[in-house]
Amino acid sequence: MNISRYQEKLLDKALEAGFIEAEVYYEQKKSFQCMLYKGEIDSYETSEDGGLSLRGLYNGKMGYSYTEKLDDDSISFLINSAKANANILDEDEGIDIFGGSTKYTSYDYYNEELETIGIPEKIELLRSIEQKIRAYDSRIVTLDYCLLQEYTAERSLANSKNLALSHKENGLVLFLSTVVKDGEEMKSGSYLKMTRDFHSLHADDIAKEAAEEALANLGEKSIPGGKYPIVLRSDASASLLSTFMPILSAENAQKDQSLLKGKVGHKVASEAFTLLSTPFHPAALSGASFDGEGVATKEQAIILEGTLQTLLHNRKTAKKDNCETTGHAHKDSYKGALSIAPQNLYISTGEKSLDELIHTVTNGVFITELSGLHSGTNTVSGDFSVAAKGFHIQDGKIASPVKQMTIAGNFFEFLNDIKGASSELYFLPNGYGSSSLLVKELSVTVE
Repeated sequence: MNISRYQEKLLDKALEAGFIEAEVYYEQKKSFQCMLYKGEIDSYETSEDGGLSLRGLYNGKMGYSYTEKLDDDSISFLINSAKANANILDEDEGIDIFGGSTKYTSYDYYNEELETIGIPEKIELLRSIEQKIRAYDSRIVTLDYCLLQEYTAERSLANSKNLALSHKENGLVLFLSTVVKDGEEMKSGSYLKMTRDFHSLHADDIAKEAAEEALANLGEKSIPGGKYPIVLRSDASASLLSTFMPILSAENAQKDQSLLKGKVGHKVASEAFTLLSTPFHPAALSGASFDGEGVATKEQAIILEGTLQTLLHNRKTAKKDNCETTGHAHKDSYKGALSIAPQNLYISTGEKSLDELIHTVTNGVFITELSGLHSGTNTVSGDFSVAAKGFHIQDGKIASPVKQMTIAGNFFEFLNDIKGASSELYFLPNGYGSSSLLVKELSVTVE
């Protein structure tokens, strides 16, 4: 089916049915996932999901409907459902359909070559990586996870104001969890790699990194509980940022669910902290040239050298705060209502390497992994207490891995206690990224 023609037909019918203006959003996702165990396929999954939603102004209210079926019968269903939805709304939100931005940045989120490489070749790469990890060291006993996932996503938005936008992206993610044992001590280490360039994946390099990540955790020791200077590795700090993203939402601030309410233009972090929204970053897999309402996305500073420049807005929250939208309207899927979320939000880099940051610490802790982030955090108060893996730093060097830790603090205080950022940058698949951070102190409890 030609999606563009279907969208045009649906828009025409919606206007004929009494909608003042309307928008059609289409989405299609495909994915392939394979997990190996001792060279054999342990699980193999392919999935395909997609559908279409209609949003339109009817009797002064914005109605909404969606369907997975794209046929002529669905057109009347979508129109009638959107009408019914509009009629039960209590109030007019005062938001119209967006007519379009002046300019949209052109950026390639899709690598056609990745699609042409056969699944057997991708599985063979995964098999080679697993074999090389197992052979790397006699202390490696197994892999909990040896997983490859590939995805392709397409989205398009068209409306009655002659706006027509489309987006296509793909990517490949490797996730490895290696288990190592030395005597009675058993530890594990995780490794994640994402790319659009299959030929950039080298089995020897990946196996070495994954194996060393796990082996480094052997020989754990205890340290006294207390407050320590912290170096938070880039992947761990990206995870923490992802968890506390809701504090940046203007919608949450307007609901009194963010302590950043009323803080635009004020200092909310140390001068060493800059937070950027960059939908076109080459190190990230996600991003798009337009948001969930069709507003052009752009690179912008959210926090610049400690000062809050803006909260994340869609058109509804921007109107309420009498400001411009920041292009952060978000749709989780064609089924979802509009919300707020960033595209490639990351903590900017500094000048020192990770080793140089560690070298500045006399007695501290290097954190490499956080877990329990959703159960151990409160995004309203900013308080967190989460499990962590990491190493003791003594005299500027990594001394030994530390037994299972819990680190605790307050995210708003954490932002003000950042003393430096490293020169390297790491992105998670969900688009959150960070450099490694040197933090004045956090409370550390060791089991």
